[in-house]
Amino acid sequence: MPQTKGTKDPNDVVQLLLQQHVRIRTLFEEVATTKGEERKERFHELVRLLAVHETAEEEVVHPFARKNIQGGEHVVKDRIDEEEKAKRALSALDDMDPDSPEFLDRFAALRQDVLAHADAEERHEFAHFNEVADRSKLERLGRAVKAAEALAPTRPHPGTDSAAKNIAAGPVAAVVDRTRDAIRKVTGTT
Repeated sequence: MPQTKGTKDPNDVVQLLLQQHVRIRTLFEEVATTKGEERKERFHELVRLLAVHETAEEEVVHPFARKNIQGGEHVVKDRIDEEEKAKRALSALDDMDPDSPEFLDRFAALRQDVLAHADAEERHEFAHFNEVADRSKLERLGRAVKAAEALAPTRPHPGTDSAAKNIAAGPVAAVVDRTRDAIRKVTGTT
């Protein structure tokens, strides 16, 4: 796993996202090894975490990577394609009985895809952030991710693979506006 230059600062965007990836891996394991109500609870926690995590990446992380890392446009396109596939799979799983054999088969495939996606983000996206941003910028991006997550949807929305599409899908324009304003204020972008 990539590390930020000698820091474990939880406000550093890379450290924040890596910690979330650890939690996502743990939740996948818990869903796979539990049953009944506990499996359902762990699965809903996983769905919520993935939804807010991916929304924040689409609104903050991917735009930064697209503009600042070498080959960023291609790297981000690949990550967004992976995220869209996962959103569709999560949406389908969300309506299923978590103890059904079909759920478990689809869940195993989703798990494999999401963990491969997380590894790809860590290698091809996050690992380069230290080369293109100083600690202050990484901390501002971390705060922007937290702000985006605080107001992000808690369910997957296939087709909302960019900041603009996330905004259009929001149920209340005022909430969307506050989210964008908070991100812009924290990152200092216009």
